[in-house]
Amino acid sequence: MSNPKTKLNIAMIGHKRIPSREGGVEIVVEELSTRMVQLGHRVTCYNRRGGHVGGKEFNTARRKEFKGVRLRSVLTVDIKGVAAMTSSFFASIRAAFSPYDVVHYHAEGPSAMLWLPKLFGKRCVATIHGLDHNRAKWGRFAKWYLRLGGKIAAKHADELIVLSRNVQRYFKETYNREATLIYNGVNRPTPLAPALIREKFGLAGNDYVLFLGRLVPEKGLRILIEAFRKVHTDKKLVIAGGASDTSAFVAELKNLAAADDRILFTGFVQGDLLTELYSNAYIYTLPSDLEGMPLSLMEAMSFGNCCLASDIPECTDVIADRGLSFRRGDAEDLARQLQRLCDDPALVERYRAGVADYICEKYNWDAVVEQTLALYRGEEHNTNA
Repeated sequence: MSNPKTKLNIAMIGHKRIPSREGGVEIVVEELSTRMVQLGHRVTCYNRRGGHVGGKEFNTARRKEFKGVRLRSVLTVDIKGVAAMTSSFFASIRAAFSPYDVVHYHAEGPSAMLWLPKLFGKRCVATIHGLDHNRAKWGRFAKWYLRLGGKIAAKHADELIVLSRNVQRYFKETYNREATLIYNGVNRPTPLAPALIREKFGLAGNDYVLFLGRLVPEKGLRILIEAFRKVHTDKKLVIAGGASDTSAFVAELKNLAAADDRILFTGFVQGDLLTELYSNAYIYTLPSDLEGMPLSLMEAMSFGNCCLASDIPECTDVIADRGLSFRRGDAEDLARQLQRLCDDPALVERYRAGVADYICEKYNWDAVVEQTLALYRGEEHNTNA
């Protein structure tokens, strides 16, 4: 399999579904699989059945193909903490009995089933997008199962991919397993003028602070709302994204924000509406306590936004000196930084200058695909890439 001209038959397991923007995993799987197909490889993605995280209005008919990628829907028990487990189990059974050269698992939980195709002689690769067992939304059993997935990936995957040095260090220290660091990529976007966002939300452009992502506790949304309520500005705070097994948490956030009519929840967004929100923000903020590699932050920078993120390494590695950070979990520090940026448009412009070129040149999906295919073939690689 080491011949770079050999065309591979590849399976992807662990995402919710593609095409979709329900989370970072889905974006990564879509980018990898569609590009691999363009290079002549055969790729099958095992999509979960069940509802879209954004709600019933985003549910679409099952597809059998997307941009040359074969799509197969697998039986899924659509219950919190069980959906990933059941879908990856049934996908793994199908993969074990199919003629794949490589079975690529994504995320900790789905990787718990990696042993199945491995037992049948398949080459298995796992990408750990983040340490999901640390996420606050999961109960005791789910956390145990997620850790089990990481352990199985560490012990049995032919190749282990991580997105940050923190997670790379975790696998070395916990399991004495070397992992290959392959960063995510980002596409250069085409910005859009404010049309849909003006119509739907009354946003004219440059008049709002944007957060975009899943509405889950580890994204730091409680302190974002607390901090923004202390900021003296007529700009709005736009919180864009859907729940992810966290409807009670979303209700809590809306209750916290109820006293401030500057705070707007859009729900799940995609397509031109998403593009317009990125294109016309005054600043973008990501106050996360936990990330793998924050695709929303990379996308915000690709649109030329001034970005303010928590000082966790996964965020500061991305923004480098091209954005600002605040102390993780510190609402007072976040409020100070937000106030500073709202009061100083010239500073915002300085951070906007050149940031899109920087991020798009540094993180390239074609390079990610090339590195991933090299691992599929078992070629020598640098674990500290």
